[in-house]
Amino acid sequence: MAAVPLHLDMLAKVLPLEDAVRIELREGIPVFRAQSRIQERIEELLEKQPTSHLTEGEKHELLQYEELDEFLSLVNRLIRNSMRAGAEAGIAPAP
Repeated sequence: MAAVPLHLDMLAKVLPLEDAVRIELREGIPVFRAQSRIQERIEELLEKQPTSHLTEGEKHELLQYEELDEFLSLVNRLIRNSMRAGAEAGIAPAP
């Protein structure tokens, strides 16, 4: 069994992952995005950041959301590139 990278292990422990991510289809390609409530919380923290100091807990929370965003971006790039490579090779996506 492959080891889970440390940051992903921490991410799973601190974020409310249940119902945290949704999948949208864009031009037939699945795109993983944070749920609206997660996006709203990120915006709230980012708006608060320059005008008042974030607590240590809020700083940590924002860092975890940034890691989630990086992870979802990676997954989305891998899926998109895989589907494009399959299309170029003439492989139809599974129904």
